[in-house]
Parts: sequence; C-alpha cells; structure tokens
Amino acid sequence: MSQDKKNKYFFGLGTVGRDMFYAFESNAILYFLSNILELPLTTFAMVSLVLTVLRVFDALNDPITGLIIDNFKSPWGKYKPPMLIGAILACVFYLIMFADFGYTDIRFVLIFGIAYLGWDITYGINDIAYWSMMTSLSLDQKQRESIGAFARICANVGMFIVMIGYPSFTAMLGGGKKGYFSLAVICSILMVAFQLFTIFGVKENKEQFVEEEKTSLSELFHVLFKNDQLMWVTLAMALFTVGYVSTTSFALYYMQYIFGDIDKYAILAAACGVAQLAALIIFPHVSKHFNRKTMYGISTGIVVIGYILFFFADHSLALLTIAAIVIFVGEAFIQLLMLMFLADTIEYGQWKLGKRNDSITFSIQPLINKIGGAFATGIVSITLMITGIKQDAVASQTIDGLGKLIFKNSMLIIPLILIAIGYYIYIKKYELNEERYAQIVQELKDRGDIK
Repeated sequence: MSQDKKNKYFFGLGTVGRDMFYAFESNAILYFLSNILELPLTTFAMVSLVLTVLRVFDALNDPITGLIIDNFKSPWGKYKPPMLIGAILACVFYLIMFADFGYTDIRFVLIFGIAYLGWDITYGINDIAYWSMMTSLSLDQKQRESIGAFARICANVGMFIVMIGYPSFTAMLGGGKKGYFSLAVICSILMVAFQLFTIFGVKENKEQFVEEEKTSLSELFHVLFKNDQLMWVTLAMALFTVGYVSTTSFALYYMQYIFGDIDKYAILAAACGVAQLAALIIFPHVSKHFNRKTMYGISTGIVVIGYILFFFADHSLALLTIAAIVIFVGEAFIQLLMLMFLADTIEYGQWKLGKRNDSITFSIQPLINKIGGAFATGIVSITLMITGIKQDAVASQTIDGLGKLIFKNSMLIIPLILIAIGYYIYIKKYELNEERYAQIVQELKDRGDIK
C-alpha cells in the first residue's frame, strides 16, 4: 500500500473514537442535565447559561491554540503531540462532567462549569491539531476531498453509533446516572485508542513546505481578518452550524414530545446515519461531474425540501424518516464542502499574506462548532423552559398545542433560515473556485513558497 493510501486510511480511522466521544457530549449532555439529573429549574437555567457562555468564551481561545500549534516544533512534528495531549486531558474533564457528586445547587454549577471549560479547551487542542494535519498531506483538491470524505465517513460511523445507540447503551450499562457515566468511560477509552491510528500510522510530507518564521501573537488577528475568504467561509459555516446543531439537539425531545414515542428515536437516528454515510461515500464520485458551487446549491435545495417535509411529518414515521434522510444527505455534502472551502483558504492566506498558518486557519472549525453549539444550547434550553418541557426538578411528559408549535419553529424554521442565509453569503462572497485555487497554488510554487 502506498504512503498516500496509508495516510488516508490511518488519518480517517483516527476520528472514529473522537466522534463517538464528541457525539455523546453534544447529543446527550442537555438531556442528561434536564431529564437524568433532576436538577431544580434554577440550577438547570444556571448550568444552561454556563454552557452557552463558556462555549463562546472558549471559542475565542481557539485561534490562540492554533497559533501555538503553528509555532510548535518537535521530533514528532507539530500536530501529533498536541493531538495526544489534548485527547488525554479532554477525557479527564469529560468524566468529571458526567460524574455524580451528589450536588444539585450552585456547587454543581461550579464543578460542571470548570470541567466543561477544561474539556472544551483540551478537546479544541486535539481537534485543531487533527484537522490541520489533513492539509499537510496533499495540495491536490481531489485528493483532499478523498482524504476528507473518508475521514468524515469514519467520523460519522463513530457519531451515529452513539447517536443511535446511547439511550440503549446507557440502559444496558445500568441506566440513569450510572449508565451515562459508564458510557462516558467507554467513549473516553475509544477516543484515545483510535487517535493512536493517526499518531502512529500517518506520515506527513514535511519537505513539501518551506519552513517559515514563527507567527507572533500580534500577527494573529492579521492572519485571520486579512484573509477575507476565510472570514466569509467562517460566517457561512457558523450560520449553517447553528442551524444544523440546533435541529439535531432537539431530536430526542422531538421523538418524545412531538412524535410521541421516544423508543422510535433509534430508527430515526439510524436513517440519518445511513443517509449521511451514503452521501459521503458517493461525494467523490459526484464531485467529478459538478463543481463545488453547483454541489452546494443542489445540497442546500435538498436540505430545504427535507425541512419542509419534516415540519409536516409529526406522527408519520415513514414521512419523518424520509425527511430526515433528505436533510442528512444534503447536510453531509455541505459539511464536507465547508471543510474543503476552509482548507483552500490556507493556500489563499499564504498567497496573500506570505505565511501558511494552517492551524490558525483550522482553529476556525472548532471555534464555529463551539459558537454553533452555544447558540444551539441557548435555543434548546429556552425552548424547553418556554414550552414547559423542563419544570422545577422534573421533566414534563407532555406539552400543549402552542408548545408544540413553538418547539417546531425552534427546531426547524429558525435553523432553515440560518442555513439559507449561509448559502447566500457563500454565493455572494466566496471566490475560491477550482480555477482560482489552481492558479494560487501555481503562483505559490513559482514564488518558491511550496515545493
């Protein structure tokens, strides 16, 4: 097997456990807080606020993390040590988040808040180092798409194993608080184990890039804000992410309070998983026939159709499943396209500003994920309280007609509007099509910036 293929497979395999680890937190944490811990309403409101504020606060640290990784040098390269250190420390804080210390007052808020901030920072270190490595493996757009598509396939395998199974897994592991903590332990072990595939199996092509001077802290904002294409991609990605994460964060509640049968959640999640995996598998083949701009337009249209179907599905499992499949096919394409758009802004930034700064650029991805998660947490938490789902120390079992309408608007209409605005920004402002990117790479080679 060639080294290029080894890099593709070992890089992708590294994120199976990562996304199991991340998916359990992102999909289960609010349900854990609202329905498992039986927190008083005041405590739940405070911890929801902490989640929202800390995600935004920590997101602002990600570019600094990217700066540190960009300047990092070691015998093992600049990506692998931060990946491993970040993974191990993230697991420690993760287990504290899902531990039961017996508190339901302000002490719980403080312990959870400190653990959450530590997890967010250390997982961000791992995430930035991991995805930054991808751009060092190839400058060819199609090869990057192949590497990125396989990595996304592996990520989605891990993510949907947890999304589909975590209600059943936690029940099998003892249920309640014990089940959630036990699953957190398993996800932590798998996080580190799968990262070792990337750490020991991937070989970077370090000779391809000219060694650059370190980037100073004072240059950080210059690197970000002077890269206009990066800024437009960031805005489009942020709007998409808020919409996407808001919808998925509501899923378990939707099956319980709108559809009326929480046990059918696994069917819905499985349909989403199969749809997204299938979309990622066919993406490299579809991309041979359409340019990225056309693919983004088609994907957004597919998502719009899916959201409309979902809004009217309610108690029809068949229509609900079809709608979910349509949405997740479109969103899988958009997620991979966004990853490629972000990767291409690295060469654009190097061409325009004279430095590569791949980790600073890729720090935008966890920054967006955290801000997206923060806004999604805020939307979900407020909706749970307005509709009466979350009451004092308990979770309601039903909501009225007005509550259902508010819920569906929060889960479907608001996210759809945000996704559509993100696409509009891309159409109007993003300029790095295939021809322009090829021209930039050639100019970088002519200048001697890459070999």
